[in-house]
Amino acid sequence: MKETSKRLFYLSFGWLMFALGFIGAFLPVLPTTPFMILALWGFSKGSDTLHNWLYNHPKYGATLRDWDQYRIIPVKAKLASVSMMTISGTYLVFFSSAPTIGIICAIGLMTYGAIYVLTKPSRPSATVQEDVKETEEPEETSEKPPTEEPDQPPS
Repeated sequence: MKETSKRLFYLSFGWLMFALGFIGAFLPVLPTTPFMILALWGFSKGSDTLHNWLYNHPKYGATLRDWDQYRIIPVKAKLASVSMMTISGTYLVFFSSAPTIGIICAIGLMTYGAIYVLTKPSRPSATVQEDVKETEEPEETSEKPPTEEPDQPPS
C-alpha cells in the first residue's frame, strides 16, 4: 500500500469511528467512548491535526486523555456498559430465537467485555495522582537563602 493510500485508509477509518461515536452520544444502545478511542487511533496514523483536535476536544478529550495516559474507565461508563450487556444478554436468553451456539458465543463475549471493563481503574492510582500534583504544583521551600557574613579575621 502506498503511503497516501494508507493515510486515506486511516483517515476514513477515523472519520467512520468518529461518526459512530457521535451517533452513540445520542443513542443509548451504541457506545461513544470505544468508537472515539478507535477514531483517535485512526487519526494518529492519518493526520496529526485531527489527532490533536480530537485529543483536546472539549467534550471527548478528557475521557480520551484519561484512557490514553492511565487506561481509566469512569464508573459511569462501567455502569452503562455492564448494564447494557446484562440487558442484551437477558434478551438473548429469554426472548431471542437465535441459535443456541450464537447465544452462547454472544454471552461469552459480553462476559469477557464486562470483566475487561470492570478490571480497569476508575481513577488514577495514588502514586500517579501524587506525581501529577508534583508536576503541577512545585513545592515551596521554607528555607531562607544563606546570607553572606563578612569575613572575620582569625582570632
